[in-house]
Amino acid sequence: MPIQEGEKIPAVTVKTEDMQDVTTEQLFGGKKVVLFAVPGAFTPTCSEQHLPGFIEKASEIKAKGVDDIICLSVNDAFVMKAWGKDRGADGKVTMIADGNADLSRALGLDFDGSGIGFGVRAQRFAAIVEDGVVTKLAVEQPMKFDVSSAESILAAL
Repeated sequence: MPIQEGEKIPAVTVKTEDMQDVTTEQLFGGKKVVLFAVPGAFTPTCSEQHLPGFIEKASEIKAKGVDDIICLSVNDAFVMKAWGKDRGADGKVTMIADGNADLSRALGLDFDGSGIGFGVRAQRFAAIVEDGVVTKLAVEQPMKFDVSSAESILAAL
């Protein structure tokens, strides 16, 4: 069952784009964070709309009291670093690699993309997390991009 609003983000370790271990407590504890997940770095909707929207709106989002904006994908840290650099995320969006889908699974927001050669991936979603607790969760229907955009999250802040 997917995580629900009012629930705490599970304790999981993921990787920064520089291959450093980072825990969910370090990412979310004592902070207000916008977390959004994409099915894959360099994929069309993720690269052309989802990540760019958060980069473009980063200052507006942070002006609402948000400490960090985190992009999560089931890709390795090297891919996340290259994707962030390619899209100009540095200083605006923190790129986090969920290489084994540990966090995506723990959140109950993974899916099996084996039919299209993706393997296990994160569903497309966005969340507002306050001191480790999900206060807003917007999960997209498969193949959609309607509720998890930067504009939607900005409106929810």
